[in-house]
Amino acid sequence: MEGLVSSQMTLIGAHYRQLNSPFLPAFSLQFKRRFDISRIGMDKSPKSLKSVTASVQPLETSKLGHSNNTLPSKDVLDLWRSANAVCFDVDSTVCLDEGIDELAEYCGAGKAVAEWTSRAMSGSVPFEEALAARLALFNPSVAQVQDFLEKRPPRLSPGIDELVKMLKANNTTVYLISGGFRQMINPVASILGIPHENIFANQLLFGSSGEFVGFDTKEPTSRSGGKATAVQQIRKAHNYKALVMIGDGATDLEARKPGGADLFICYAGVQLREAVAANADWLVFSFKDLMNSLE
Repeated sequence: MEGLVSSQMTLIGAHYRQLNSPFLPAFSLQFKRRFDISRIGMDKSPKSLKSVTASVQPLETSKLGHSNNTLPSKDVLDLWRSANAVCFDVDSTVCLDEGIDELAEYCGAGKAVAEWTSRAMSGSVPFEEALAARLALFNPSVAQVQDFLEKRPPRLSPGIDELVKMLKANNTTVYLISGGFRQMINPVASILGIPHENIFANQLLFGSSGEFVGFDTKEPTSRSGGKATAVQQIRKAHNYKALVMIGDGATDLEARKPGGADLFICYAGVQLREAVAANADWLVFSFKDLMNSLE
């Protein structure tokens, strides 16, 4: 859940195409198992889970002025190829959409949330305050979250499923690190075959009648600097020798620090944030680039 840090942003492929792109192959996935929305006390679960076919058209790198980091150095390639663990941001990276904005729209508060987000981007707002303020605009209930998940399946970014399979085949552990919500990320993890214990994200909390009561403030990703904290916890717990963070935003870039990620790869296949892209170790517009480098 990026976008609460002041930075120039360009939306790539504002209207995501359902037809095959000449740049990236469209794909579709279907996952048939049932899944549970954790901690919401519901017996009902969707009959099936599937991602929506999606393709995006990347910007031409010649127009961006970042050619210096679109071609990785030998050191960057060596780190990527030797990574024991790879942590992915979810919104606008693994998935095409920003989860909270999509849920707000479904609940009839899309415009209000978008306007609040726009105001937040103009100044320095602690992440936890911004998250609480946005949720308070629509107070999603258990029933609304369940209906949203059933009617609007995840839209995965092109190639992410193949990349995750390749990483797992290389014995690289994959994590999802997000400022979004577990209820919405659990289905994504199931589609990609990522264990739910490898998810670091926020948790919506509900009362006995299914009413929204807040979010779990104990989750590291519920506050500013949370992704960096999560990555540091992962590294310390498993003693990984080489760990990579992949994402589109400033909070993902923050994860590259001592005790955290050794390498930050900026994925700009959905959104381009100039300041983040300029400071990345490697800027990519297609997950195919990452897969090709592993072959």
